[in-house]
Amino acid sequence: MSQPVNSNAFFKIHWLGFRICGGDLTVCKYRLVYLPYALMVTALVTFCYPLHLALALFRNGSLAGNIKNLAVCVTCIACSLKFLIYTRKLRIMREIEQTFAELDARVSSEEELKYFALMRTSVRNVVAVFVCAYAAVGVTAELAFLLSKERSLLYPAWFPFDWRASTRNFYVANVYQIVGICYQIFQNFIDDTFPPITCCLLSGHIKLLGIRVSRIGYDCVHLADNERELVRCIKDQKNLYKLFDLLQEVMSWPMFIQFTVTAFNICVAMVVMLFYVDTPFERLYYLVYFISMPLQIFPICYYGSSLQFLFGQLQYEVFRCNWPDQTRHFKKQMILFTERALKTTTALAGGMVKIHLDTFFATVKGAYSLFAVIMKVK
Repeated sequence: MSQPVNSNAFFKIHWLGFRICGGDLTVCKYRLVYLPYALMVTALVTFCYPLHLALALFRNGSLAGNIKNLAVCVTCIACSLKFLIYTRKLRIMREIEQTFAELDARVSSEEELKYFALMRTSVRNVVAVFVCAYAAVGVTAELAFLLSKERSLLYPAWFPFDWRASTRNFYVANVYQIVGICYQIFQNFIDDTFPPITCCLLSGHIKLLGIRVSRIGYDCVHLADNERELVRCIKDQKNLYKLFDLLQEVMSWPMFIQFTVTAFNICVAMVVMLFYVDTPFERLYYLVYFISMPLQIFPICYYGSSLQFLFGQLQYEVFRCNWPDQTRHFKKQMILFTERALKTTTALAGGMVKIHLDTFFATVKGAYSLFAVIMKVK
């Protein structure tokens, strides 16, 4: 028995994440309890965690500590900014879910159900990539901290008290950093997985529409029924472009921030790994960090390219239907479908940078160029 078609099932983890991280103020149940909790998490994690790292910038005893502090500080600031942007777009995200529900209702044939099963596998693979990347970075960071010979913090940071003065202060500081970074990692997971998952599902539904429209005239011989099916496909096409516009509005600036931070962090991880760490676990941490950074943007760049390609393919899919045997009105509707499919559809980050595989390679190349500049200065 096949699983039910439900694209919105993949967003349950995101809504849970928004609630746990204090970002979903639309919660109605236990609202009087949730609002103080949300305020506390927002203040202590979303705002204060990057702040306590930023206040210690370039004030550490070693260059390696300064660079490590800079890398995690930039990452945490970007994470908080992206999370705050997404929390302002929750209404649009609900609209995205509603549109997906309308498209899910159109999936009916055996071929479409099989393709949706492949979509489900692709989404799970995307989530698995992010889970493995974040888990690897978290575990190696903890190992480097736990196996440190001297009493130190997880990350160099500022506290309003002397964390070296007593064992109690030391544990308070470290518990705050460990709990805080867990919240930040969860926020980052929500921030970074929503765009590729949504783009993957949108790409899948474009392909499903292609399958659906190319089958018109073969499964049914009644001309009136074929006309009605084409009209339904045109409505599906409008929903797909609506979804694209909604997704663009939600992810545009978060992705711009992500591209910028990724290029910077790839470069920093490369510099630190090669020149400023001497213990095996610290080198392992930066190696994993270096590998994880490109993995954060590769899925969204891949599916951004896929969206552009599949939207362009719709104009060809409609001509695979049995259109010569259809009515004049059907052919007029078919021209309307084709004209809309000619629209150029490219996702942009910040309205400037293409969300495309070309941008992925440009980001990696930019990181290497920055590394070469640092090497010259050094």
